[in-house]
Amino acid sequence: MSDVHSEQLLSEVAALPQLPGVYRYFDAAGAVLYVGKARNLKKRVANYFQKNHGGTRIGHMISKIVRMETTVVRSEAEALLLENNLIKTLKPRYNILFRDDKSYPYLKIASHQFPRLAYYRGAVDKKHRYFGPYPSAWAVKESIQLLQKVFRLRTCEDTVYANRTRPCLLYQIKRCSGPCVGHIGPEAYAQDVASAEAFLMGDTQLVLSKLEQRMTAHAEKLEFEQAADLRNQMSAISRVLHQQSIEIASDKDVDILAVKVQGGKACVNLAMVRGGRHLGDRPYFPVHVEDAAQIHHGELDDEEGLPLAAAVSVEVQVLEAFIAQHYIDVPVPATLVLSEQVSRELIEAISQQAGARVTAVFQPREQRRHWLEMAETNAKLQLARLLAEEGSQQARTRALADALELASDDLDNFRVECFDISHTAGEATQASCVVFEHHAMQNKEYRRYNIEGITPGDDYAAMRQVLHRRYGKLAEAMAAETDALPPGDAESDGSEAPPKPRTARMPDLVLVDGGKGQVSMAREVFGELGLPLSLIVGVEKGEGRKVGLEELVFADGREKVYLGKDSAALMLVAQIRDEAHRFAITGMRAKRAKVRVGGSQLEDIPGIGPKRRARLLQRFGGIRGVAAASVEDIASVEGIASDLAEEIYKALH
Repeated sequence: MSDVHSEQLLSEVAALPQLPGVYRYFDAAGAVLYVGKARNLKKRVANYFQKNHGGTRIGHMISKIVRMETTVVRSEAEALLLENNLIKTLKPRYNILFRDDKSYPYLKIASHQFPRLAYYRGAVDKKHRYFGPYPSAWAVKESIQLLQKVFRLRTCEDTVYANRTRPCLLYQIKRCSGPCVGHIGPEAYAQDVASAEAFLMGDTQLVLSKLEQRMTAHAEKLEFEQAADLRNQMSAISRVLHQQSIEIASDKDVDILAVKVQGGKACVNLAMVRGGRHLGDRPYFPVHVEDAAQIHHGELDDEEGLPLAAAVSVEVQVLEAFIAQHYIDVPVPATLVLSEQVSRELIEAISQQAGARVTAVFQPREQRRHWLEMAETNAKLQLARLLAEEGSQQARTRALADALELASDDLDNFRVECFDISHTAGEATQASCVVFEHHAMQNKEYRRYNIEGITPGDDYAAMRQVLHRRYGKLAEAMAAETDALPPGDAESDGSEAPPKPRTARMPDLVLVDGGKGQVSMAREVFGELGLPLSLIVGVEKGEGRKVGLEELVFADGREKVYLGKDSAALMLVAQIRDEAHRFAITGMRAKRAKVRVGGSQLEDIPGIGPKRRARLLQRFGGIRGVAAASVEDIASVEGIASDLAEEIYKALH
């Protein structure tokens, strides 16, 4: 194995210290291959280069290593935390990786004399109170509805609240106490807010006892209506406790983690309990499971000479990777209930990072056992769903490749790019390009193109412009690579298609949303650029423009093809086409809205807060009215000085 590595790399390995740390391996292109941790850097890294790993995955990885970086740390706990921070940042090819999911939602109680309940996702502002995180938006909204029923806290925006003259429908159906029109005072409302916060934190017994005290006090003063309201609140809380099986004496904040591995795929199901309430589940699917497991089993010995392969199962590896990566960014609760026994060092490292003691339970009893069984069942179901979906997705890709008589040797890298044009009577024209690859839509590769310099409403000119912009430089790069090939490497089979490039790559299929006209325009562009016409396929509406009756139109002269409304290939084409249309429409609407208000919104203008914004909208009837107003008209609004009026006018024009 040492024969394939440079003397410099081997000398760096030999010079490593016998200290804890983290190592990174890089390939010739500078891409990170693997990140690992070690109690003893010298012994662990030397094992990679001194042993013969043959044709295994670890041997394949080691053969690619051209450079190495190491970081010495003070303890194994620091090494573990640094390792997983680097894994999340660098996304190595041979590590188990949980891709960043969208951030968790929170329930927010906004700071105000009469605080409001709100769904929130984003950075936390210390002046407000936040509860969560919740596993889903549905869980937050369900909790907000519950708090509305029990404590009648407002949910309206501050601008709406400040301008009400009579209570809204929520007050009528007893979901709000009507603070906007003075139907409840600040002190009583504050008590309801405090009760809601205590309820969210799981202090339900405290909430009930305080409500009972307040009810008794009102009854003694003969304030029977107020006493009845509090009695109804207590009844509502009791019903919630019964319906959701909340055990007042049980755990308040717990995460339940169950892992299932099958068919080279894995699922970690996270169930969240907050304030004693089971809020729901959220599945996570890591990548690189097979590669990482093989690499781990290929590490022949650890620093103490014990075989690693016998020490840790794939399930434990996946669960440990999830815990280490997930709780870097998400608050960790005091208790973790786990389906597998993870290392004590990992839990200690998580506790150290959180600054609070974290307890891991591997063989739970009673309620915790019930929670874990539910999480394990959901992990199995979610993994089975994933495997079924991936199988069907691959079948759809193959069906499309076969239907269009395209080469299908490498289906995993089969790439489709689809274009759509969108505008409103020629205004704010945009073209969208969406990408399908690896059997799924790749939304990170989507692109929008602002179309300018054409006759408004000319979709053909818009298509010409976007195709030139998308493939012009790529065609030049392909031509340059073809010219640079040695004579012996040039294709000599007489075909007209250009040689397959080494780095620049066209998609395997270019879809355009349209019939003969759009396909003809695409054919002209590809002819000018010297690109193969066989890549272009138009999606033409069928008779009556009915879904399922679409026909495929080809740029290279082939006859139209009708795939059949139940065809898997047509379903995939329709999915890609519809996604291009959706992406174009959302971009066009955003651009149109920006154009119509002069490229800005009131919220973006310095000096415009909720009150001034509300006054402006009320005076002029909306944002378009503000944009149409003169500087003098804007300055006539209460609280708007002449210099601020000029800033508003400039921002909206």
